Amino acid sequence: MCAVCVNAPLGAAVAASLTLASTLAANAGGYTPPVVDSGVVAPIVETAPVGDWAGGYAGLTLGYAFGGDDRVGFTETESGTYLGDAGDLELSGANAGVHIGYRWQRDRWVFGPELGFEAGNIEDNFSFSNELGGTTDVSSKIKNVLALRLKTGYSVRPDLLVYGIAGIARADVEYKVAGTDGSGGSVSENRDFKNNGYIVGLGVEKKFSDRMSVTGEYEYANFGKTARTFELDGAATTQATPDYHNVKLGLNFKF
Repeated sequence: MCAVCVNAPLGAAVAASLTLASTLAANAGGYTPPVVDSGVVAPIVETAPVGDWAGGYAGLTLGYAFGGDDRVGFTETESGTYLGDAGDLELSGANAGVHIGYRWQRDRWVFGPELGFEAGNIEDNFSFSNELGGTTDVSSKIKNVLALRLKTGYSVRPDLLVYGIAGIARADVEYKVAGTDGSGGSVSENRDFKNNGYIVGLGVEKKFSDRMSVTGEYEYANFGKTARTFELDGAATTQATPDYHNVKLGLNFKF
């Protein structure tokens, strides 16, 4: 028998051993761990949407004023003697207005100026018996108001804005005293005036679309004191102090 001959099974075993050794040598550079899928997915954080309120707009309002309180008391102009209270002018009535404004936005905060003009029938009158045996009528009417308001709000939802109102205003006021005496004579004097004042309030605005929204507002307007002197029966002076509360509904149209 040949001493160098190797049977077939033994040759196959040797070949297999050589292959294994070659594989181990190839991987000798380091251990590569198996990739295991843990099944854990990072949470997705969604940011709540913020509505777009920035830009220019114009609109219309319809309102009703109430709760005005203008106490009328006369003082004799020459002597300074107070003649007493005559009554109260409780201004109220319907009004309508137009406005134009611009808003800036920082995240959910919205702010900007608004210029508005309103007119209507915010008025009242009363009568009292005078010393001449007749009656005296006192009337006041706010013919129109020009106002510059600053509105600052917060977008609680993309389509809903709540805001505060603060502004300066100028009112054109019709102020009149008319009287009769016991003999049938009559006299009437107008002492119309314009005076500056302030407006404060609260409002809410709801979007119908990207360019149209509806508003609801409450405001308080006060126009200070203005002296009015009449010559009906000797000169007498009173202080006109017009003010009122106002609730308004409106439409805004974004440019």
